[in-house]
Amino acid sequence: MENFESVEAYIAHFPEEVQNLLKQIRVIIKRIAPDSVEGISYGMPAYKLHKKPLVYFAAFKKHIGFYATPSGHTAFSVELAAYKQGKGSVQFPLNKPIPYALIEKMVAFRVEENRAIRYR
Repeated sequence: MENFESVEAYIAHFPEEVQNLLKQIRVIIKRIAPDSVEGISYGMPAYKLHKKPLVYFAAFKKHIGFYATPSGHTAFSVELAAYKQGKGSVQFPLNKPIPYALIEKMVAFRVEENRAIRYR
């Protein structure tokens, strides 16, 4: 695993077609969670909101990994059923369209979760 100093450096590390996918995911996160803090954690782009993890994403040889914490994945279990998953993670294959609308919903869900935690 390489140490990247920024999300830009992370994205630039990949082939152009993968860069475009990662950039679109980044745009979605920044649009839906403009107050989130962007950084690198666990070697991948990571976003925090109200000092709590929001979402992460990463590129691999054959898929994009998206990490919306276990609760974010549980809430969308029906929509994610077609994809390979782990606890709090999902793999979107590079040879199929990336479900950007689903990613938008997942990020919005996580924003609301983090806001609720903040105001408890």
